[in-house]
Amino acid sequence: MTSSPTPPPVPSGAPGDRGPLRRLRARGRDEAHRTASPLELFFDLCFVVAVAQAGIELVHSVAEGHAGQGILDYAMVFFALWWAWMNFTWFASAYDNDDVLYRVVTLVQIAGVLVLAAGVSRAFEEHDYLVVWLGYAIMRVAMSAQWLRAARSAEGPERTTALRYAGGVLACQVGWLGLLFLPEGARPWWFLVMALLEMCVPPFAERGHSTSWHPRHIAERYGLFTIIVLGETIAAATVAVKSGIDENDALGELLPIAAGGLLIIFAAWWIYFVVPIHGHLRSNRQAFLWGYGHYLVLASAAAIGAGLEVAVEETVGKAHISTLAASAAVTLPTALYLLTVWALHSRHFKRGITQQLVLPMTALLVIFCTFLGHWAVFAAGVVCALSVVAGETLAATHPR
Repeated sequence: MTSSPTPPPVPSGAPGDRGPLRRLRARGRDEAHRTASPLELFFDLCFVVAVAQAGIELVHSVAEGHAGQGILDYAMVFFALWWAWMNFTWFASAYDNDDVLYRVVTLVQIAGVLVLAAGVSRAFEEHDYLVVWLGYAIMRVAMSAQWLRAARSAEGPERTTALRYAGGVLACQVGWLGLLFLPEGARPWWFLVMALLEMCVPPFAERGHSTSWHPRHIAERYGLFTIIVLGETIAAATVAVKSGIDENDALGELLPIAAGGLLIIFAAWWIYFVVPIHGHLRSNRQAFLWGYGHYLVLASAAAIGAGLEVAVEETVGKAHISTLAASAAVTLPTALYLLTVWALHSRHFKRGITQQLVLPMTALLVIFCTFLGHWAVFAAGVVCALSVVAGETLAATHPR
């Protein structure tokens, strides 16, 4: 990051003002040198604690042969985490003034995600969502308070947008009470209804006035969270391999899984960051599609780590599933990750049918690797690594 001899003027309410309390006013979309703040990085780190808990429970469910129910529970819990993180990220991009009250309310949201994390195991094992709902409520009420504070400092259409956000967030939070009182069989359907309602709040709120989110800042925030999730995936897989070696002396059997998993994660990082996506985020429509699509990107990235743990447990005889099912626990989320990153990122920067087909064909080949027995994960890693080589070779031959 370079310094400018004549920095641009900072809007009122931005971090350039002094004082413990400042008006929460919109920041400029063209603000120079906009980067993630230490508070945002801390926010991400605490959220990944809950993501890790969801991953651990997914491993247990799949390893015990309850993959369908485990995936459903994982999808529901991960939505709560992702949606709360995403809402804060876009709000902060537009309104972060970094004063005392803003920091305190953000820390309250962090406390909420830690409460949610504490309830993840009960949600998976007993289908009791009380603690998860309570943690989510803490985050969402705090988020609504931020919007009300922004409305107090705004006028006209901007004020209307902020009030719509605050009201929509609170109304949806009341709706989530259905997960506590409805019969267990109806809860997945109620979750689907509420998730759709939650995702309708931003388009409704910003109808007539768009918040001043910063494209480069948003792209950086999503990228940083993706890095942290991939890092957690590596950590989880490493612990699983270490445990397998220590408890079962199975280095020879686990080495292909470790090598293949590492190649998959390295390729996942490379493919995500090979293109500068911020230039594509020019309108709310593009940004909403891109932002919402990251539910699949982040959920699949975290699920890769869970799948690697399942593969390790199956190899050392601790999982009650077949080798095919354990391999699919890695290859299917990997293929989903590749396809969603292609749809959200890569296809906008590819030239010609050959470049466009690299990632979809890679995803298809990764799925075929599922049927290679104990070599499935290693083969999938090699395929992902070769896709990076192919992509870079084609890009060098036909520059963007």
